[in-house]
Amino acid sequence: MRSFFVALAAGLACLFLAVQPAQAERLRIALQKTGTLGWELAVIKAFGLDKEAKLDIDAIELASTDAGKIAIQGGGADLIISDWLWVARQRAQGQKLTFYPHSSSIGAVMTKNPAIRNVNDLAGRTLGVAGGPLDKSWLMLKAYALKYGVDLDKGATVLYGAPPLIAEKALQGEIDTALEFWNFAADLEAQGFTRAIELTDVEKALGAKGDVVVTGYVFDEGFAARNKDALARFFAASRKAKELIATSDRAWGAVIAERLAGKDAGTLDIYRKRYVAGAPKRPIAEEEADARTLYGALAALGGEKLVGPARTLDPGTFYKGAEGGPH
Repeated sequence: MRSFFVALAAGLACLFLAVQPAQAERLRIALQKTGTLGWELAVIKAFGLDKEAKLDIDAIELASTDAGKIAIQGGGADLIISDWLWVARQRAQGQKLTFYPHSSSIGAVMTKNPAIRNVNDLAGRTLGVAGGPLDKSWLMLKAYALKYGVDLDKGATVLYGAPPLIAEKALQGEIDTALEFWNFAADLEAQGFTRAIELTDVEKALGAKGDVVVTGYVFDEGFAARNKDALARFFAASRKAKELIATSDRAWGAVIAERLAGKDAGTLDIYRKRYVAGAPKRPIAEEEADARTLYGALAALGGEKLVGPARTLDPGTFYKGAEGGPH
């Protein structure tokens, strides 16, 4: 009889454990304070998408994109947002990072000077560059300028800085032009600046066939192998958040309350329109093909100075292990 009760107790214990909810898996995500990943995380939290995906998202806000790069390289974060060109550089140097699409939204060269209309007009000007010297938009602009015989490193006065700093210097008239991230370009547009050079035009001039994904989630290959399912659930939650921002006024209201308080209605309309347009729509194979073309153009025009030691895009640069997303 005693053995019967022991067996019964053991069975009930197993049943109890089986019905316990799985513990949420933790993801440490380092993000720039002004970036749109913060929008999505705000919506994920507001709509309970993190709980639905059984994820415990630890958002670490940083002041700059460079700080995020340091965090992922030093093990201080599991995911960051960066560009595929930086990932390719790191892979060429032996660090096995990989990239999954987040947005094709890209900025522009912004100015209030009507005499600045193309890349030739940047010679002799002061150009503010949002991000660091290895930012993908800046490298593409330099390669594009070289096609027209303009070496921006030598022919322009270049100032690097975080996007808010560059935008402020542009507003104060301290620089002639600003190469800004798309959301800061939207702010400047609302303040009377014009888009002198569209970076989508730069991409196509360098050989891209469509609007190329610009930023993506960056993470280590080893982390991806150990956390494939958690990553797939996070990417699915991110896609749901994007759809909600595009279609739900409640979701857009959460973004405004969390991240865009104080913006006027016209600026908010520009923000939402450009954000929605930037949601990745193409298969990963097409994105990778265009990225390979752009990488080749950068390598041919600027060599190691622009792209680093590798002459071709490493095939592991784009992550292909996510289920249910772009293929």
